[in-house]
Amino acid sequence: MARCEVCGNDYGMSFEVHAQGAVHVFDCFACAIHRMAPICEHCRVQIIGQGVEVDGNWYCGGHCARAEGKVGIVDRV
Repeated sequence: MARCEVCGNDYGMSFEVHAQGAVHVFDCFACAIHRMAPICEHCRVQIIGQGVEVDGNWYCGGHCARAEGKVGIVDRV
């Protein structure tokens, strides 16, 4: 068993996420999203889909990136 780094639950079915050289332990996807999902610079929603990265900033989509003045952003449909 391992302790979730978000909620502290010591759960037998916890899992690890390896990202950017670090290992994170979670007991559920909700805790993993809470800790790891980037937040849109415009509308502040947690991005759990593709998202759009522009100049090191994350946006939930092209609309929010353009609303922040970013140009040349195309959503993939």
